[in-house]
Amino acid sequence: MRAYLARVDAVLVQAVIAAALSFAHLHDLASAAGQDGWKAWAYPVSVDLLLVAAWKRLRSGASKAAGWCWFVVALAASLGANVATAGLLDLADVPDWLRILVAGWPAVAFLGGTLLAHTAPVPEAASVPAAPETAGLPVAPESEPETPTLHVPAALVNHARKLADDHHARTGSPIDPETLRARLGVPTPLADAIASRL
Repeated sequence: MRAYLARVDAVLVQAVIAAALSFAHLHDLASAAGQDGWKAWAYPVSVDLLLVAAWKRLRSGASKAAGWCWFVVALAASLGANVATAGLLDLADVPDWLRILVAGWPAVAFLGGTLLAHTAPVPEAASVPAAPETAGLPVAPESEPETPTLHVPAALVNHARKLADDHHARTGSPIDPETLRARLGVPTPLADAIASRL
């Protein structure tokens, strides 16, 4: 246990140091590009928040393309500031193109953060495999066009409700989505959609 805590502590210390250095580089670059005062401090916060929002989308397990896109954008902003302040750029004479990029960053960060936070992830699974417990229940034909939201047949919801009631009667606790997924033999996004209707 102590070895695990020591390893976790080392990782946390390293993460704090890396975050502080990156934060300082972004602040220095924004300040050199004419964004002084509180604005220079807001730039690193916006980059870090975009990274966190993108990482959260990547961890959600669905619609990873958007997560990767905005993660790369935020990482490029952070890495660019780190490299630029490493002596490769004269901070006393920042080029106009970099001033334009820094001035335009808030709009980019707002767009990325809004899209990540307010766009529902699209499930990656498109079809429902047949399972012994779902045999004979109506399933959408494979030829139908894929839609952003999952259609869950009422019969499947009713069957899931019976499984949930049986689970609750046996264990005394509500059924969790993973157990429901295993009992129904359906993909995780569909199990989540069904669980939300129970």
